[in-house]
This record gives sequence, structure tokens and C-alpha cells, in this order.
Amino acid sequence: MFSLHVHSNHSLLEGTIPVEELVSFAKISGSRYVALTDTNSMHGLIQFAKLAKEQNIKPLLGVWIDDPDDKNLNAIFIAKNNEGYSLICKIITSRKLKEDFSLVDIFSQSLDNVFVLTSSIELLERLKIDSSLRQNLFIELVITGKQRKKTRELYDYARTNNLQIAASHPAYFIKREDFLLHKVVASIRLNTTLDNIPPGEVVDEEYFLKTPDELRNDWRALPEAIWNVERIAQACNIDLHIGGYKFPTFTLPPGETAFSFLWKISFRGLEERYKPITEQAVKRLQYELEVIDELGFSDYFLIVWDIVNEAKRRGMMHIGRGSAANSLVSFCLGFTEVDPLKYNLYFERFLNRGRTSPPDIDLDFSWKERDEIIKYVFDKYGYDRVAMISTTVTFRARSAFREVAKVFGISEGEISKYSKFIPWTSAKDLTSIAEKFPEAKSLNFQVEPWKTIISLAARLSGYPRHLSIHPSGIIITQSKITDYVALEFAKNKGIGLIITQPDMYSVEDIGLIKIDLLSQRSLGVIKDVMNEVNNNHKTSPDSVIVHQLN
Repeated sequence: MFSLHVHSNHSLLEGTIPVEELVSFAKISGSRYVALTDTNSMHGLIQFAKLAKEQNIKPLLGVWIDDPDDKNLNAIFIAKNNEGYSLICKIITSRKLKEDFSLVDIFSQSLDNVFVLTSSIELLERLKIDSSLRQNLFIELVITGKQRKKTRELYDYARTNNLQIAASHPAYFIKREDFLLHKVVASIRLNTTLDNIPPGEVVDEEYFLKTPDELRNDWRALPEAIWNVERIAQACNIDLHIGGYKFPTFTLPPGETAFSFLWKISFRGLEERYKPITEQAVKRLQYELEVIDELGFSDYFLIVWDIVNEAKRRGMMHIGRGSAANSLVSFCLGFTEVDPLKYNLYFERFLNRGRTSPPDIDLDFSWKERDEIIKYVFDKYGYDRVAMISTTVTFRARSAFREVAKVFGISEGEISKYSKFIPWTSAKDLTSIAEKFPEAKSLNFQVEPWKTIISLAARLSGYPRHLSIHPSGIIITQSKITDYVALEFAKNKGIGLIITQPDMYSVEDIGLIKIDLLSQRSLGVIKDVMNEVNNNHKTSPDSVIVHQLN
């Protein structure tokens, strides 16, 4: 048994519980299941589900959502099954993207595949609670800290309105001693000092993780609330198919399968690349195509071919890079320009029957044209099926030191005197930085407040600061992308780019396929040179080179 209201640090400075430590705590404390319900966020759910599964702990996947116009309206949504998980992805996406989002309106749709817990009487008063909602709705009771008085009011409301109750223990940090770290993280999020945190922005010291035995003891006077938590946990069964693939499908000509069409265009490319065609080339191409089909990658290759084909049609400079150059199929489809037979390149380095991850095809485009080809992908496959992948910007040594020092009220000038000597390394190195790095030997962090600042800054190692955009990653999904992940605006909302909440690693964990469309400045320069040659000599660059050689 475990508390149903846990905030990890993946909620981007809302909580101070790393997902790894949450799962580790659950394992050590003997929990059979554990729930994660970050604030308006699903950033860490996939990683959490993966780690919990590895430890044979049942993960309960949920979110804590509030109404952007009225923070008193809030609720916890916990997915019963995969359909419920997809519904939560859609709700969070709406919460992040729609300016007119209303939490009350969410309850106008079917919520059969989720459990709802709320301690908001204001929300309950605005809902039409019919029989289908009633069986999945619970009044969230909390007996920690200052919540006791409100809990009595909620308990009476539940009895008066014949509503179910459920025990909850919101947890924002691991141990009681981590309360100061919680305050530091809140201060960083609010860009203020520890002495000026607004009321209500930090929780009480009691909101640390508790063991199942501690929670049962806390709720011994109200066992019904614990039983209902057990019911919720037993009814939740989600399989995100971590480790499998969810390939998008390519729209095929009539009468073709993905493999037959890939075979056809690959051999067409072989005829263009090799004159005459050798038996070695035919055997190699047949072998590669058989491996690609056996591993289920035919649609993936066709989608990349379609992107390359469109780039050629538009006269865009482009080139494939990396291990894709080892593939004759890549060469015949125009992904790469290096002949793998001539240079004896091994296909197995790119793709083989023992490989557990999708092939990695990186395509470079001119920095002036990359956005145009990305727009083509969105237009072709649908804005509801395509998204840029996020990347999580985390605290490193220097940024962690600066931010923690700021919340202690240290001036910018004083911080800079120290920070300029701190190397670009992991924040966890801060506690021994003078011993590890010669440039930091002059720093004396053994006196206060620096000793405490360094200790807290080291704890922020790997903590997320904000989401950014992956430099090249884009995903295309079989169905609506919100069936799999939640979306939000990139940090600069003004540019209008929508990104996945989970980062590259989580996206790949659940089998979504990443295509890398990179921006390469040198390709833009080459194209500019070619255009200038054509303008000045009224001929193509190739003709000029031949003329000079003659």
C-alpha cells in the first residue's frame, strides 16, 4: 500500500522526489504498488512505470490537475487501464494548450476508465454526479498537517451526499529532513528567496514519504478509507508496452504492401546507382530488405524515403549521416551518398536481427530549409499525429550553485566571485569540488552559508529546470499522438511549437519511433555557393569543375 498523491521532481520544480528514489523507497518499504500524480504533468510517468515494472511494483499512473482560472477547483485522475491513460494524456494536453480549459467541462465526458479523487467541495458542488461518475469518484481525505480540520468537513460532506472516501497522503519529498530542499526548489521555481516564499507555495514538514505500515497506523480509525485505496489499486492495470514498437504506417499505392513497395523502389534505386548491376549488389539488397521486413521496419523506411523524396522535389540540400551509410537500401533510396559495396561497409552495424532498437537514420538539411521540411511532415501526416520531442534541461554544478545561492539572498556579485571558478561538471561533484578540480582549489565552501548552499546544490544534480526542444527528434504515430503522450508548448510559447512532455528516452521506451531531421549550416553554405556559381557562370558547378579539369 502506498500514498496516492506523490509529486516527483519530474513535475519541473513542483516536487523533490526523484523517480528512481521513489521506486527504491517503495521497494525497500515493501509496497506492492505506488502512485505518481504530478501537478498538471506527465513528464515522469513513463520512466516511473518502467522502473516500477523492473522492481515488480505495480505503478498507478495519474495526475493532479487544477483549473487555471480557479485553483480551488482541482482533482486527481488515476488511469484504470490504457484507455484511461490515453484520456489523461488528452486532458493534460488540453490543460497545457487550450486557453479556455475548464476542469468542470472535463466531467461532461465519459470517465469510466479513470478514478477521480478530489478534496475540492467547490468542484463537487459544480458537478452533476450521475451513477456512472459516482462509482469512480472518491473524496480525498488527508490527515496530515493543517488538513485535519478540512478532512472533517470533507468526511461529513461525503456522508451527506453518499460519496466514497479514500485515504491520501500527499508527498513532496522523501524524508522529513528534505523539507529545506523542498523550500529551496519552491523558491527557485518562484524566483524568490527563502524568506519571501508566498503563503501556500510550500507544504508542511509532514508531507514526506511514509511506509505502508505508517500509513495504516495513521488511518487505523478510518479503515474504510484504506480499503478503498486498495480497491483502486487492484482495479488499475496498465501496460504501456515498454520495449515494443509502435510504427506509423505509410500510405501505399493500391495493391501494395509496405514490403512490396519498399522492394520495388529499392530495386529501382539499385538500377540508378549501379550500371551494370552486379550479382553481389542484388544479393546484398535482397538480404537487407529481408532483415528490414523481418524486424517490421518497412513502413519506417518508406516514411524516411518520402521525406527525402520531397526534399529532392523541392531542391533542398540534404544528406544522411551515421551508420545508415552502411546500408545498401539507404544508398538506393537516396538517404546517403556513400557506396557501401565500394567501401566494404557492414550492414549489420546499422541493422541486424539481434538489434533491440529501431534503425537510426539521421538526415541533415540546410539550416535555412529544415523548418520547411518539418512543416511538410506535419502537413503530410497530420498535426494530431506528429510532434517535436522534448529534452529536459537539468541542473549542472554552476547553475545549481547559482540558483541555490540566490534563494539564500546572496548578491549576484558575490555569487559570480565563486561561480566563475566552478567547472562545467555534474552538480553532485560540488561537495568535493576543491579536491577534484584544480581551478576550484581556492574556493572555501566549509564555512556558512556556503557549506549549506553547496550541500543543497549537490542534491539538485539531474533535477529538471525546464523543457526544451530536442535538436532534431520528431515522432510520427499510428493514431492520435495524445493516445500515447501528453503535449505542451515549448518554453517560448510565443513560437507556437508543441512538444511531447516525456523526453526522448521515455518516448522511445514506449516504442514511438524517432526520426532525426537535423539542421546543418554547412549545407546552406554549399547551396549558396552553388547558386552564386550558377548566377556568375550561367552553368552548374559540376560543369565548371569539368571545364577546369580539362
